Amino acid sequence: MPVPMALWLAVLVPAEAGAGTPGAVVLLGSLAGVVQGAALYRRRSHPVPVLAVCLVGGLVIQLIAPDGIFPWAGLVVLGSLASTRSPRVSLPALAALLALTSLNFRTAPSEEAQFAMAVPVVVWALAEAVRNRRAAVAEASRRAVTEEQARIARELHDVIAHSVSVVVVQAAAADDVFDERPDQARSALRAIESSGRATLAELRRLLAVVRPEPDERSPQPGLDRLGELAEPLRAAGLPVSLTVRVPGPLPAGVEVSAYRIVQEALTNVLRHARARRVEVSARADGDVLEVEVTDDGMGSSAGTGAGTGVHAGARGGFGLAGMRERAAVLGGTVAAGPRPGGAGFRVHARLPLRAPTPSEGGRP
Repeated sequence: MPVPMALWLAVLVPAEAGAGTPGAVVLLGSLAGVVQGAALYRRRSHPVPVLAVCLVGGLVIQLIAPDGIFPWAGLVVLGSLASTRSPRVSLPALAALLALTSLNFRTAPSEEAQFAMAVPVVVWALAEAVRNRRAAVAEASRRAVTEEQARIARELHDVIAHSVSVVVVQAAAADDVFDERPDQARSALRAIESSGRATLAELRRLLAVVRPEPDERSPQPGLDRLGELAEPLRAAGLPVSLTVRVPGPLPAGVEVSAYRIVQEALTNVLRHARARRVEVSARADGDVLEVEVTDDGMGSSAGTGAGTGVHAGARGGFGLAGMRERAAVLGGTVAAGPRPGGAGFRVHARLPLRAPTPSEGGRP
């Protein structure tokens, strides 16, 4: 672009200059054209200074060869400027180019001058559309990255927090009975090993999502694996009652969210509740899957109110918030708070089995 533009302007000035124009003046006009063409090399990195050079050079050419009509180099720079800078910068540049183009009204027919005035506006509008499109694509990419980071953070929290809590409880149980009941201590140690291996498998699955390896990726967990969440708690001496009543396979997103909600609820029971019994149920009722986890532990005795108890917020802010985020993605809800009478805690999730419509408040 710079070399053809320089050659074009250098040839245009002698062709359009008046017959009585001195040779030195014509040479000055051609030199102004060459300078504009050379300046175009910097139009992307320094569009504002380059536009200033083209406006001055265009003014010189316009005064020497008024029949040239268009400030060619200025149009090119305006396109580069408007496609990368906000209207706060590009609109004054458009106004300056229009002021230069308006000099055509002195020598050119009115129709030609009006057409010449319209061209910079069209160039600016097209370049502004390109800039807006690029901004929209960049924003969509940034939002996608942020959502993926949040999803991976939830997955890591759910997997690691649950498994580490199970390991801590089982290690404490093994330590309590190590001398008197070595067989029970050995059983707890085996459960710790099992939990560690399961955690490694989950972490490998997450890493496979970040760096896809299709041949080695394992399926997402679902309701059929809720028993795996209950076994470590049972091995640690905490009875877990599990009830699953669903008509058949559910949407994959619903099953994964239900699994993670139960996992987080059981993690909170291990961490904070000091419960003696836990009940887990998952029932499909019409178009809704209802998931409930209740315990008979401390409830909200150390909290500040309903839903803000000992393990209502998972102490780190990610537990209950993560459950609600998972449910909200599907258009569902999560309620958490003490059981009636204050004895124990209850987490209740409602997950639609069909995609929510905008009127139902589900997130896209």
